[in-house]
Amino acid sequence: MGATLKARRAETASRIEQLRKALAQTEKFIATKACVYVTGSFGRGESSAFSDLDLFIAGKNTGDDRALRPLDEILVKADLIQAVRTVGIPDFSGDGEYLKHYSVAELIGTLGTPEDDVTNTFTARLLLLLESRPLLESTVYQDVIDPVVAAYWRDYQDHKNEFVPAFLANDILRLWRTFCVNYEARTSTEPPLKKAKRNLKNYKLKHSRLLTCYSALLYLLFVFSKHKTVSPTDAIAMIKMTPTERLEWLQRESHLDKIEALISCYEGFLEETNAAEDELIGRFLDPKKKQGYFTAANKLGDLVFEVLESIGERNRFHRLLVV
Repeated sequence: MGATLKARRAETASRIEQLRKALAQTEKFIATKACVYVTGSFGRGESSAFSDLDLFIAGKNTGDDRALRPLDEILVKADLIQAVRTVGIPDFSGDGEYLKHYSVAELIGTLGTPEDDVTNTFTARLLLLLESRPLLESTVYQDVIDPVVAAYWRDYQDHKNEFVPAFLANDILRLWRTFCVNYEARTSTEPPLKKAKRNLKNYKLKHSRLLTCYSALLYLLFVFSKHKTVSPTDAIAMIKMTPTERLEWLQRESHLDKIEALISCYEGFLEETNAAEDELIGRFLDPKKKQGYFTAANKLGDLVFEVLESIGERNRFHRLLVV
């Protein structure tokens, strides 16, 4: 781990601790009913002074109803908005449009259905598994994760000696493709400033979003290659790691030199993006700088592919990820 990643992890831990202190009364209020989990740069353990906060509220169910009632949900959201301002983090994007509350039943009930995308449970569930950490009520957070993992591993008992986590892997690949499609759908004919902003998003997409998805796939693929199966316990161990921690684990377990290069490449991205958004957009108005950034992004993508090929060795799971 380099100095940049170490500093980002320390910064994230400090900011989360500040938020927890500002939300001390809120945690008591939602105890045993719901949790709040952060995603994005805070969930990945790589936030900076320029990072905003992405989070979801996930609640238990009481019969057919949510344990956290609608009026209580409003109070929790109000406390979250105030805490963010107290700590000095930018306000939630879209005036809180994405500040959502889902129950366990909602996260699981839409799995594999068309409503999964419409209700945004697909994104909330996948980010929970791929790049989250609890902000409030860590016990409830685990109580939410366990049934979600069980839903993806529903056929495990019948195939526990040869289980391929195809359901989850396909959803992770779908999330990655959704990110890519959403970017392409908005980049046709745009003025220079707007295009520079979109290029910045694409640059981040090809680093942080790619690593969120593929660090999980690499982890699961390595476990399958080693044990010829992947258990729910393996999945939960993966969820407890950030994307970069998964890479570090893979490096220790596989001794692949390319993983060290991959981590180093990603740290370069963190260093380059440690600036205000306006400054970063300005850099993408410079054609030479933009070209250099995308050359680095392509290098990271190439390294991920090479590690995938080395770990997979054309086994059944590897084949599923490719075709």
